[in-house]
Amino acid sequence: MCAERLRCYLAGGRPPGGSRTYAGARDPRMPARSRPVELPGALYFATHSPVWHGGRAFYDPDAPGTAWARAHLLTAAQLSDIAAQEMYGPPGRDLDLAPVLATGRHALGPGRYETLVSPGALEGHPLLTFTAPWHLDDVPPVPPSVPYLRVIAAGLRETGRDPAAIARYLATRPGAAGHWTPAEVARALAAPGGNMPV
Repeated sequence: MCAERLRCYLAGGRPPGGSRTYAGARDPRMPARSRPVELPGALYFATHSPVWHGGRAFYDPDAPGTAWARAHLLTAAQLSDIAAQEMYGPPGRDLDLAPVLATGRHALGPGRYETLVSPGALEGHPLLTFTAPWHLDDVPPVPPSVPYLRVIAAGLRETGRDPAAIARYLATRPGAAGHWTPAEVARALAAPGGNMPV
């Protein structure tokens, strides 16, 4: 969701607080437009990220609730290159988006971030993202790290959301809930020494 994080996928580089350098996309231009969106389903944290050293964020479109997100107007090639980097592959190959656009969900493989999801449309453009093939109840929750919370919170702040509401939202997502309180998340996001603006 964070513009600086997105820039690493598109132009290449290492996001502040992360431990991986990204190759970038064939087309490094930032999106022409970005908008906050609320999607049916849930954001949750599970598995272990070697980049962020804590739980990874996933989207379960079938879970009850609402997931806060940010829609970026990208080309199909840019989406393909971002997905390739998240799947630990090289950018450069266009995804076949026809199956996900026809059915709303299409698994490219069994791994995390290898399932394409289309939860609707916005201004005549399909909404597309990628997540894991499983559901949030299928995997043990794993708390996210502070740097990861900061980068997600930065993206939510860029949509104009209130910092206190962001802290409450993140602290109550599966994986973070029971490990972080809203007050603890708020303190972590506001603590000096953070690499991401919040």
